[in-house]
Amino acid sequence: MALDRLTLRDFRNHAATRLDATARFNVLTGENGAGKTNVLEAISLLAPGRGLRRAAVAEMAAAHGAGGFAVAAELEQGALALATASAPDAPGRRSVRINGAEGPANRLAEWLAITWLTPAMDRLFAEGASSRRRFLDRLVLAGDPGHARLATRYETALRERNRLLGEAAEPDAAWLDALEAQLAEAGAAIAQARRALVVRLDKAIAAEPDGPFARPTLVYAGDTPDEAGVLAAALREGRRRDRAAGRTLTGPHRDDLAVTMAAKAAPAASCSTGEQKAMLISIVLAHAALGDSTRPRLLLLDEIAAHLDPLRRAALYARLAASGAQVWMTGTEPGPFADLPAPATFWRVADGQVAQA
Repeated sequence: MALDRLTLRDFRNHAATRLDATARFNVLTGENGAGKTNVLEAISLLAPGRGLRRAAVAEMAAAHGAGGFAVAAELEQGALALATASAPDAPGRRSVRINGAEGPANRLAEWLAITWLTPAMDRLFAEGASSRRRFLDRLVLAGDPGHARLATRYETALRERNRLLGEAAEPDAAWLDALEAQLAEAGAAIAQARRALVVRLDKAIAAEPDGPFARPTLVYAGDTPDEAGVLAAALREGRRRDRAAGRTLTGPHRDDLAVTMAAKAAPAASCSTGEQKAMLISIVLAHAALGDSTRPRLLLLDEIAAHLDPLRRAALYARLAASGAQVWMTGTEPGPFADLPAPATFWRVADGQVAQA
């Protein structure tokens, strides 16, 4: 079990929503625009990052909530309390509290492992590499809470190096050395963690028996070295080139996740939208089956069953049941979820209000 209670205040169209008696499977049903995905988004904010919509903090506050929004959750029968809210003294920033003590958002990863799939991700393999990097980092983070701190350190050093490279004056070599040492240490660790997970996922998917979902093959597409010293040397040697480009051209921020549909030996980007979604589901299910995390795990699946036939829905539910994660799903009607294994709780959402069905 993960979340025992979830509370939303002035979040999107939810003025005051509280969900008690949550179960292993939680299904939110209602009309389009009722506020189902808003509940999933609120849960996703209990992880480092900007949530499943990557929205600005101001966008998430309800129009009637002059004091900003708040999301709170209780776990382990109230023994652990997690909360995040828009910071009243800093517009555009949100605060985090763990058992009442304020701390950095990265610490949320120490308590929960959260992964999600949304309709907006259906074209993940046809979009730019940045979306696939975020997706892969979310999978790594679910198994390793320290990955969030590495990513923050890397992004901070990368911004500063790019700023120096973009200045008219020649950057100070000693300062670049220091920045590149930070970049190399964090960047090599990021690339190593990503690459290791991709190898494990690819092996796990290849070992699965034939099923109703398209089988993908995965490759970490990037030349970022796993050794900090090698990456530091590459950054040093590339200074003149990077200065001409105005940005850093070496590192895990340039890498990608390459996915191929095994049955057709075709790049995922050239496959149909349905095939791409099936491969994405396969990856998420394989990741859930790895069981890496010792923390409570949550899977947030927005409109996951909408376009699946009964055979694929049954296979999906069986795999989810075996994952050990607490699952939150949305749909317009409860019918497609009738075969969910117990325990399952159904919630009806209408106009930003939630009631147990």
